[in-house]
Amino acid sequence: MIRIELLGVPVDVCRPEHLEEEIMKILEKPGPKQIVFLTIWDLLRARNKKKDFGDCLRNADLVLPVSKSIIKGARFLKLEVPVRYNPFNAVIQILNTLDRHYKSLYLLGARKKTVQKAEHNVHDTFHQLRIVGRYVGYFPKSEEKNVVQAIYKASPSLVIVSEGIKEKNLWSYHRREQFSSSIFLYYRDCLGIFAGRIRRVSEKTFDAGKEIWSEIGHNPSRIFLIFPFMWYKILLVCTRLFGKGKKKGEAGIYHVESLEKKSEAATTEQKSESQSNG
Repeated sequence: MIRIELLGVPVDVCRPEHLEEEIMKILEKPGPKQIVFLTIWDLLRARNKKKDFGDCLRNADLVLPVSKSIIKGARFLKLEVPVRYNPFNAVIQILNTLDRHYKSLYLLGARKKTVQKAEHNVHDTFHQLRIVGRYVGYFPKSEEKNVVQAIYKASPSLVIVSEGIKEKNLWSYHRREQFSSSIFLYYRDCLGIFAGRIRRVSEKTFDAGKEIWSEIGHNPSRIFLIFPFMWYKILLVCTRLFGKGKKKGEAGIYHVESLEKKSEAATTEQKSESQSNG
């Protein structure tokens, strides 16, 4: 897998045929992990250095682009072009992987009836996948300790975080020290779609990159996203015209495994120096 940086924001280049292998590699890592579905709006938000969403993405184990504009942006800057993922299809592929390997799942979010129906439908579809717990969203702050403790005790392979979790991707990131393991994946509409309450965007609409019009239909105020979108276009042009002139191989493209090996080597070297000094 290759990780590029688009306007300073990490984006992973992971082919669908390699996704199962990457998921199993992530599961083998110690501690809590995170997969992020990256929209163009997330990318722009991550550029704000005063907020920690950028740090969240840099620490994520897998950052999959879901906006067509991200793909076009990478191509425009002559970077390695990532694969665009449909969030729902990607979740199904991930669940199929966990199902084949007899892993476990925890559902977090949505209202009671929705999460119950979602659990029932997931259980009927993925027979080898163990659902080890669920907790509704929109819970009060006083309930958070119970939610964290429930996930910690269940220690699922994957936690799907859905609607009703205010911090979205940042919820698990801010509490990562309180979990011993598990992959956390935020997808707002996931449980609603599984329960049949939310109608997912059609393949035709998604492939054309027109899913924003469906969002505007539900929330007309999102029409004002045209302004940050234009800013994104300006940033791309400025980066191409006035960038630092790095070659393609140096322009924020790196192998994730190579970075992990370098980090491990540096840690080993530091330990050796400490022992010799002692």
